[in-house]
Amino acid sequence: MTFAGMNRLFLLPLVFAGGLLVAGCEEQGPLEELGESADEAVNDAGRAVEDATD
Repeated sequence: MTFAGMNRLFLLPLVFAGGLLVAGCEEQGPLEELGESADEAVNDAGRAVEDATD
């Protein structure tokens, strides 16, 4: 087997696994949604403090 053939042999499973990871991460779980809500609340609070001090 040539070097190029070996590269393809190892690259193909990596590409396939990467595709599975991306496809598996499309939906957000409840903890991720909760974390985003918390981030949004902290950002809103920060903006309110900035507005109050202007």
